[in-house]
Amino acid sequence: MTVVTLTLEMIGALGLFLYGMKVLSDGIQRAAGDRLKGALNQMTRSPLAAVLTGIGVTTLVQSSSATTVMVVSFVNAGLLSLIQAVGVIMGANIGTTVTAWIVSLVGFKFKITLLAVPLVGVGFLLSTYIKTRNKALRSYGDALIGFGILFIGLDFLSHTLPKPSPEVLHFLARFSGMGLISVLVSVLVGTILTILVHSSSAATAIVITLALEGVVDFRMAAGLVLGCNIGTTIDAFLAALAAKVHARRAAWAHILFNVAGTVWAVILFDPFLRLVETVTPGGTEGNVATHIAMLHTVFNVVNTLVLFPLVRRFAALLERLVRERPGEAAAPERLRYVAGPIMDSPEMNLVYAQKEIADMAALARDMFVRFRNALKSPPADLEPEIEAIAALEDRADQMREELTGFILECVSHEMGERARRDLAASLRIVDDLENITDDSLSLMHLLDRGRKRKLPTDALKPEELGPYTLLVENFLGFVVGNMNKHISDEQLAQASEYEDRIDELRTTLKKSARKRLKSGADVKLELLYIDLVRHVEKIGDHAYGIAHALREMR
Repeated sequence: MTVVTLTLEMIGALGLFLYGMKVLSDGIQRAAGDRLKGALNQMTRSPLAAVLTGIGVTTLVQSSSATTVMVVSFVNAGLLSLIQAVGVIMGANIGTTVTAWIVSLVGFKFKITLLAVPLVGVGFLLSTYIKTRNKALRSYGDALIGFGILFIGLDFLSHTLPKPSPEVLHFLARFSGMGLISVLVSVLVGTILTILVHSSSAATAIVITLALEGVVDFRMAAGLVLGCNIGTTIDAFLAALAAKVHARRAAWAHILFNVAGTVWAVILFDPFLRLVETVTPGGTEGNVATHIAMLHTVFNVVNTLVLFPLVRRFAALLERLVRERPGEAAAPERLRYVAGPIMDSPEMNLVYAQKEIADMAALARDMFVRFRNALKSPPADLEPEIEAIAALEDRADQMREELTGFILECVSHEMGERARRDLAASLRIVDDLENITDDSLSLMHLLDRGRKRKLPTDALKPEELGPYTLLVENFLGFVVGNMNKHISDEQLAQASEYEDRIDELRTTLKKSARKRLKSGADVKLELLYIDLVRHVEKIGDHAYGIAHALREMR
């Protein structure tokens, strides 16, 4: 095979892979609707659930590459968030170790490429011969075609490149017993091997064969398996080449997760091998296949356990590292609980809505607290803080829009009178919370107006506004602490007391401002002061409205 022919075949295979990825993503996006989105969100509703989903799916298809490619596609279609995707990818790495056990114990491995051509055929029938009125099935047909083409392309890539074999890799025996060099060489070879065959499972099977033949010892086999975990990320990388920013972040999550795991495993190589030998019955002699399978499992389980608590920080790191391309806008972050369909259970719908409302309440309180901090200790430049609060207010607007749509759709379904009243109360709470965020942003703009006028730090009388704003902050704390709970008559009376004290202080502060005006104080300054008092009092009013809505809930 000439270099030109080989290059053309590789380009064609890569083109098939990327085209399949695009068709799959587009088909899923058109067909998904709320039903599939809800199912995916149910399966990945928490990082732990996402990990378990990744384990289950990968165990079923016996290919972490297939799972990862599908995850990247789902993220590209907007069906999974980055945090959900990271969890699934972690689980996929554990699920793929099942194949190593199958190979080591019974020597069987399911090939997903065997399904590729039938999937294209089934997809074609659905896409071409289903009546126009059933657009969802036609779109699913397109997704199946894309899935099949994707793996046909992957298979072509695998067959185009030269295939390594145990005989070809006998040179590894030369590096045995060379300490760290042996480990690094074996990791590199394992990485290249997996890239060539596009399957960590297939590469692991080759490693097991090498070990059983005595070509490599257990130490070098361990290094090869670690390299396999790096090499398997090539499929996620290819899948993300033409994808949106969130999909690229998901792909890089797979890469960084596996690379980071390999780094710590190499650094702690000897203790890591002792751990594997401790949990694996029998010695490596005559039992090396089982040891390799156990090593693969222990590595991915430990790697997941180490990084699982850091899922959200890991996702935040990816957002900083992988930026949008020029002219590319990142998709807006969706709500976690109400992004799916309306459930048959009104109670579950209410639970989902209330979870989001609790998040929105915490956001609203945070915005007001940030205003208070800026009032007490104004920074030299308020612009960064204003931008941050403006971003939070935009987020609150989005939450209100999505929550309102979800609640109104819930109300349109059959339910009991009590559930309907609770949802109606929730709708009023959402409105009041969004109004609180609006007023908090307005307060920051008022502070900025004073800064631009170069007023001294004490010009707005923080010693007067401090107790007033603290009272409102405490009221918000009371409301947030009781969010989505039925409050008693005594608690409502406590809310009324908060409201009365806020009104009294508002009246007192406004009288003080008028006295200063009569004494010749700066008119613009005092009007600015009165505006601050008025907006703070409005936030108290909204908090009182929320308390009344909570009183009506179960």
